[in-house]
Amino acid sequence: MRYCDLSLPVPVDQLFTYELPESLRHRALPGARVVVPFGSRKLTGVILLTHDLAPPYAVKRVEKLLDEVPVLDAGLLQLAKWIAHYYCAPLGEVLRSMAPTTAETSRSKVYTLTDTGRDVLRQLLFQTEDEEPAIQLLRLLERRSLSVAHLLKKLPAAKSALTSLEKKGWITVEEDISTKDPLRAPAEQLRVRFTIRPEGLKLPKAERELLAFLELHPGEHQLSELEKTLKNAGQTARALARRQLLGIRQAPLALTSSERPPHDLNPHQQAAFDQIRASLDARVFEAFLLQGVTGSGKTEVYLNAIEHVLTQGRSALLLVPEIALTPAVAGQFFTRFGDRVAILHSAFSDSERAEQWRRIRQGEATVVVATRSGVFAPMKNLGLLLVDEEHDGSYKQQEAPRYHGRDVAVVRASQAGATVVLGSATPSLETRYNVQREKYKLIELPERVAHRPMPIVDIVDMRQEFLETRTQNPFSRQLLDALRDRLDVGEQSMLLLNRRGFSAFVTCRGCGERIECPNCAVTLTYHKRDRRLLCHYCSHAAKIPDRCPKCDSDYLNFMGTGAEKVEDELHKALPGARIARMDRDTITTKRHFETILTGFREKNYDILVGTQMIAKGHDIPNVTLVGLVNADIGLGVPDFRAAERTFQLLTQASGRAGRGDLPGRVILQTINPEHYAIRLAAVQDYPAFYEKEILFRRSMKYPPFAALANLLVRDEKQEDALRKSTELERLLKPEPEGMKVMGPAPAPVPRLKAEFRYQILIKASDRKKLNELLHSIRRYALEQKWGLTSLVIDVDPLSLQ
Repeated sequence: MRYCDLSLPVPVDQLFTYELPESLRHRALPGARVVVPFGSRKLTGVILLTHDLAPPYAVKRVEKLLDEVPVLDAGLLQLAKWIAHYYCAPLGEVLRSMAPTTAETSRSKVYTLTDTGRDVLRQLLFQTEDEEPAIQLLRLLERRSLSVAHLLKKLPAAKSALTSLEKKGWITVEEDISTKDPLRAPAEQLRVRFTIRPEGLKLPKAERELLAFLELHPGEHQLSELEKTLKNAGQTARALARRQLLGIRQAPLALTSSERPPHDLNPHQQAAFDQIRASLDARVFEAFLLQGVTGSGKTEVYLNAIEHVLTQGRSALLLVPEIALTPAVAGQFFTRFGDRVAILHSAFSDSERAEQWRRIRQGEATVVVATRSGVFAPMKNLGLLLVDEEHDGSYKQQEAPRYHGRDVAVVRASQAGATVVLGSATPSLETRYNVQREKYKLIELPERVAHRPMPIVDIVDMRQEFLETRTQNPFSRQLLDALRDRLDVGEQSMLLLNRRGFSAFVTCRGCGERIECPNCAVTLTYHKRDRRLLCHYCSHAAKIPDRCPKCDSDYLNFMGTGAEKVEDELHKALPGARIARMDRDTITTKRHFETILTGFREKNYDILVGTQMIAKGHDIPNVTLVGLVNADIGLGVPDFRAAERTFQLLTQASGRAGRGDLPGRVILQTINPEHYAIRLAAVQDYPAFYEKEILFRRSMKYPPFAALANLLVRDEKQEDALRKSTELERLLKPEPEGMKVMGPAPAPVPRLKAEFRYQILIKASDRKKLNELLHSIRRYALEQKWGLTSLVIDVDPLSLQ
């Protein structure tokens, strides 16, 4: 085939035709990535079609094929087209998010000598030792083009000369995109082993010594350890591996095997597994909601289902929320399935993620445990998809393409004829409503494993607490007494406050001024440990002022309580307690989360304080007390999902208590004890909450009773943002039939990261008509040449902030 049609990562809905060089015409296949010129840039595109139909215009040529084996098979290409259409996103952007991470490719600048540069060199008849760096650079480029890294290695002083030579036209620069050499991974990540004794080859001394050492010491060796024993072992091993004279591979992930062995399923678990097994045996698409109370043993059902699908010669994919996938959790699957497990997680390095992707694509890993983007893992013969904590908001991508991982998993299972299981103790209303509509089948786990009781929940009315104590204390007397009791008997506690920082904001008691972020229409949060004010949206930081910037008063007041203040107050109230805090401020490195959690699991801490990241998925048997410092956070947010999110967070947090042999207790502090979300979360009564909330959604025609889209217009100039939103308002008049258009209006956060924001909400009774309308709006923005980020279309938004 002479030509190929590509999808490129640009915000236009069209394919681009390029000519294939003769050498690639039988190698370039749909789903493979190629490097092509696009204007003045080099872009990586995905081949969708190869053909011999010459277009009626001149076409450019493909410069490089990155994949001999396509990275996206026909199923994933079909899935990409669905995502692009449903979420109103450019296909190129979707394919870029689906393809392997940038860890597999590298970008570099390559310099080439021009004809003018060659003429300059010809005029220099003799080479002298004291030539200036510019001339030395020209001589280096005389024979071949070189990368900037190579040039600077040879001539470190030449950096400034490169720009000067380029301006003179003596050299040109191009961007080069190539596949990374896996052998260039750090020595700590590579394992080597002896394979064959080369016969008849004359090898350098270093290579002979390394091969002799490996032959005398069988097995795999970490390359970094060999470097301590043999000089230049790393360079030597890589050279031998490139000539296939040595075995070398990426070191497996350092996962800790779970100490918890497989256990017999209880009757409820067995019944759940039986239903899933029957579906797997039928080998047709079927969707289940596995709804079980916290601690009911959903993971063991997952493990048994995966075990069964593997016996069929098929593969399994488990999606978990970002924060829940720790090495400890992954270790449970490693214990059961060994080297067949691959992990896809943002905490791993680029080379680690690339190696996991390679293992999945080659069929070495048939069990994949991953976060949201893992839904695109290139799995062969996929038979089972599991989405744990399906209600979790982290499954929704907040940047283009704005897909929902749970919904994409259901579509992928449908296209593959696989079984999909959505698991949660607090399912989203949309998922539970799909059970009511008989789109999904319901499987229930109504009790905890080993007949463990649900925790006892006490609601503390903080209004009454203040009347009785006349003090503004973040902890009620009941909570402090319970914490002391746990310390006395060596049990552990968790305290949740879903707000970062020490104080929520700083205000002047003289004039009422609040110190705000200069880039966003929000107040700055006080962080005591760092001694600064911080914006949690754009990360702007400022010093703590001595006086009010508006009235020069020194009466500054720090208002509100965050997780940092909770930790500080606990140290004062319980001076002997060992306390750890886990939020975005303390989790500063990619491994820090697991370090703190492991320390708590090993009883190095008595109390763990944190935000919502401590509320999900953690199973720590010695935790017998959970305190929710302020259960009302989130209820006042202008969002129709506020009550649902509050119920889910409180229920999930309460479920951390009493997961071992010891009974659990939960103390829930609130100033709204009568609110149904708080009252029903206290007794973990999901059915009652669902009935209450679904009535509200039906009466207001919110999802799941209407399709919803949020149009966000943003611009650095307020008048431009207002003008564009007004243009959309005119475009949407008269109001389309079967739709309700609300806005334009300033977004709940009207200015964010130096951009003014207006939003339009559209409710529709017909999803197909809504989709057609959204595509027409997007075409209008492109025709009017709006900026690439001026219009955000969010289909099925989870947040309206």
